[in-house]
Amino acid sequence: MSSEGSNVHNCLGWAARDASGTLSPYQFSRRNHLGDSKYPVVPGHEIAGIVQEVGQNVQGFKVGDHIGVGTIVNSCRSCDYCNDDLESYCVKGSVFTFNGIDVDGTVTKGGYSSFIVVHQRYCIKIPVNYPLTSAAPLLCAGITVYSPMMRHKMNQSGKSLGVIGLGGLGHMAVKFGKAFGLKVTVFSTSISKKEQALKLLGADKFVVSSDQEQMKGLAKSHDFIIDTASGDHPFDPYMALLKTGGVLALVGFPSEVKFSPASLNIDMRTVSGSVTGGMKQLQEMVDFCAAHEVYPTVDIIPIQYVNEALERLAKRDVKYRFVIDIENSLK
Repeated sequence: MSSEGSNVHNCLGWAARDASGTLSPYQFSRRNHLGDSKYPVVPGHEIAGIVQEVGQNVQGFKVGDHIGVGTIVNSCRSCDYCNDDLESYCVKGSVFTFNGIDVDGTVTKGGYSSFIVVHQRYCIKIPVNYPLTSAAPLLCAGITVYSPMMRHKMNQSGKSLGVIGLGGLGHMAVKFGKAFGLKVTVFSTSISKKEQALKLLGADKFVVSSDQEQMKGLAKSHDFIIDTASGDHPFDPYMALLKTGGVLALVGFPSEVKFSPASLNIDMRTVSGSVTGGMKQLQEMVDFCAAHEVYPTVDIIPIQYVNEALERLAKRDVKYRFVIDIENSLK
């Protein structure tokens, strides 16, 4: 960790050399020379680890602290959004943790590596009683659903929440919903997800979204819906599930969003988009998870298994987030 980001030590990582996406070992220096090409790409933006060094201007962190680095490592720090702790929405564009261009012209390289150098503003403290393997998925998947849930007051005990999709984001929405005291219904196109939703994650109800009778029977029954699905899907059937004044928060990225104006206007409903949250909210979420024992469901793997993991991810064969054990496998 550095307040200035000046370290240039040799770093070992795993990188994609080309568009095939296959990763292999890669030696590089942090803070590369101006004009560095975007390949090789060193991925990873859910990073949990232990501070090894601090710069002379760093305050609030010390060697040995457990910390997390999420999806961004820089922003302008002066616009209205940065000043309001919404760095992800920086007017000048936040700098992504990997494959982004930082203000000094370097290409950022992510967490599939032996260490990372990050300005203190873009790090959060992980409570010592919270496992690092659980903390990592919170830093993208977790905050992506937590942020809109807090913005739209989806933490009101007794209210009803629908979750569309049951992957890395969806399973965290279910866990947060239950921790907030909500009545949670999971909507999925796959009946195979039913047992996972009800028994593993504790959802109150499971609905196959292609079953029109089931869907019609739930008309105007939900206060909130979190839509995590990135595959194309109709929106009107889900809008019909919202009560008057209900909110659908979209965090997935389908190729288009299309619904009838009547689905929105007649019952005073709201559709809202969201990506990740700012650093203050990221810290708040991690502290909440530690206090309420909210843990992502993870599959811990060595770095050498990363390409097989990516293949499994493409087949949706993961429950629900792969976590790479860098410390014990990257040598």
